[in-house]
Amino acid sequence: MFFSSAAVANSRLGEFLATVQASEVFPDADGYGAVQGDPPYAQVFKGREAVGFVFLTTDIVNTRGYSSKPIDTLVALDNEGKIVGAKLVEHHEPIVLIGIPETKMVDFINGYIGMNLIKNPLPVGAPPPVDMISGATVTLMVIGDSILRSSRIMGQAYQIGMSPDAVSPVADTVARAETDTKATPKVINQDLLEIKSWDVLLEEGAVANLNINVGEINQRFIDSGRPGAGRKEVGGDPDAEFIDLYAAVVSVPSIGRSLLGEAEFNYMQSRLKEGQQAILIAGNGIYSFKGSGYVRGGIFDRFDIIQGEHSFRFTDLEHKRLYDVMAEGSPRFKEVGLFFVSEDYDFFNPVEPWRLQLLVQREITVHEKIFIPVELNYHLPEIYTMDDPSAPVVTDIAAAVATPSQAETAGPVDHQVTDHAQMFADDVPLWQIIWKTKLPQIIVVVIALILLGFVFFFQHALARHEKLYNYFRTAFLLFSLFYIGWYANAQLSVVNVLTFTTSLRTEFNWEYFLMDPVVFILWCATAISMIFWNRGAFCGWLCPFGSLQELLNKVAKKLGIKQIKVPYAIHHRAAAIKYVIFIALFGFSLYDLAFAEKLAEVEPFKTAIILKFLRSWPFVTFAVLLLVAGLFIERFYCRYLCALGAGLAIPARLRIFDWLRRYKMCGDPCQRCAVECPVDAITPEGPIEPNECIQCLHCQMLYLHEKKCPELIQRSAKRRRRPSPGAKASPEPVFTEEVLRFMPNATAFEAKPKKQKEGR
Repeated sequence: MFFSSAAVANSRLGEFLATVQASEVFPDADGYGAVQGDPPYAQVFKGREAVGFVFLTTDIVNTRGYSSKPIDTLVALDNEGKIVGAKLVEHHEPIVLIGIPETKMVDFINGYIGMNLIKNPLPVGAPPPVDMISGATVTLMVIGDSILRSSRIMGQAYQIGMSPDAVSPVADTVARAETDTKATPKVINQDLLEIKSWDVLLEEGAVANLNINVGEINQRFIDSGRPGAGRKEVGGDPDAEFIDLYAAVVSVPSIGRSLLGEAEFNYMQSRLKEGQQAILIAGNGIYSFKGSGYVRGGIFDRFDIIQGEHSFRFTDLEHKRLYDVMAEGSPRFKEVGLFFVSEDYDFFNPVEPWRLQLLVQREITVHEKIFIPVELNYHLPEIYTMDDPSAPVVTDIAAAVATPSQAETAGPVDHQVTDHAQMFADDVPLWQIIWKTKLPQIIVVVIALILLGFVFFFQHALARHEKLYNYFRTAFLLFSLFYIGWYANAQLSVVNVLTFTTSLRTEFNWEYFLMDPVVFILWCATAISMIFWNRGAFCGWLCPFGSLQELLNKVAKKLGIKQIKVPYAIHHRAAAIKYVIFIALFGFSLYDLAFAEKLAEVEPFKTAIILKFLRSWPFVTFAVLLLVAGLFIERFYCRYLCALGAGLAIPARLRIFDWLRRYKMCGDPCQRCAVECPVDAITPEGPIEPNECIQCLHCQMLYLHEKKCPELIQRSAKRRRRPSPGAKASPEPVFTEEVLRFMPNATAFEAKPKKQKEGR
């Protein structure tokens, strides 16, 4: 057993063990021992008896998902090597942050409990023994692969579950490495610049190949033994080419100049930093190696690169599409990609063996998919390397265990199927491809925004008709809830604001924000509308959760639920709470964006809109309580707790137009609009608070309502008393009679003229 103080110091195992009870990962256990060893581990105790081991997968294997950040999983083994517990303790995977319920992730990880991957190992790259979750393929494959490979490495490194006289492959490897003191590391021969033909490169092994036909891939699914794997086979000629895949390290000068040509090779060299590598991948056949995940999230999820205990995937920013391979005699390819290995993956050594692992997927039902991994093995021929006497000899136990020998990897390799193969026929930016896939949603949302824009610009034409206004508003709220929210999952969040402001301080890239077209369009519409109508266009009309609150409140009023009128003094002070929440989240995001994202769960949007309440009970309870409060106080959450609304309200006073009309008597003495405002955005004195107004136009409907607005009622009464301009004046006797009829002494006044007449 080998111990490394550096390994223990760099391990995060102790940090997680401090927050996770032993019984959470190891049933009936009550404590941990000290973190020790290389790879690091801690013994698990039941009383004074050591019953097993616990370790962190990221201490042993470097596997990353969509976020390109580690996925930390605690795994517990008993003394025989059986997995007795596993727990996902930290990740930054967006598919989990925005959509996949944690319970499904837990169920997937728990599927490995009870397996002994040391005594009964699955081949590295084998299909997960647990059903996959649709939409989270990459994340789950990474977690499953890390559990599998880290368990195998731990078992071999410490002979867990092995008999005392068993020969440890690790010990044997280390012993041979220690006795071979003359072994010298290899480096790329930068002086070899010879340009070679395609056939020569293939023969030497400088270009590795994987070829599978339709019949072979169908048979692999059948042989996997997975339920339903034989259904929905790839049709057509069984001998037809399913995938013909090639890979090569083109940062090796001779190989790169041969495959790329001088111009492309010089471009690649200008982009590569010292020690950074590049790989060329080309393919033909009905299956695209780029895959659907590349379309969804900017990552190539159908293949990863594995070397030793490390693995990684490429993002769209690390990819350049090529139109052809320039080596003499090379075939024409449907897809050619140049991939730059990130500087973060400095563990990648091009002179050591590595493999490209692909996933072939088969959709059995709408919610069920089966995956078959296949591998292309690559080992740079010695002719392209040279000794590096200045480099120290390094023995990496984990890499020695995890790297399969050529005998182990000489078997057949596989690949996966794609229904997006034609997507990549054109060399267009990733975000444009995504926008094409969501074109129907984009059209519907844009039409809705144009309609809403007309309503705002000509708001009084709608507000004059009370019934039409009420019907239209209810219909639009239903559209926002069901289509924008529950269907398109385009609920804007304060997380978007925090991410945007953080990107301005780090590495801003528009393409990141273009990856979700509906959300991007809504943000653009919201930004523009703030110039004209403050935050009300989004908060009052386009927010799915706000729509849900208002619609439920309408139902509550229909059912006769008594509404609570919050005194304005209390309301005015309580409204400041949401600004405190926003400032706190913004402050935490400056320190740690990941932590701020967790705190942003104060928003019920993910629970109520994205996950449609399919979540653990504390989150559902929180969201339901807010909605219940909204039954008695309309838009309770919007008024007092919405951090997103606060973030949008802060620049509200910068608007350059004021569309909401008011009369002089509004507020003094008339209070009707203030009383009926659904969010109490009108002060008792009459002015409308732009920071709180949601632009619902209810006050404008009252402003134009001749039977509800006191100002218009008075004007109407005056018009009825005043003769119309075109009418003829009444005859004088009639007018006199009309006036005198209401005089108090009319009789005496009429008798006087008669006496005068008689006296004459």
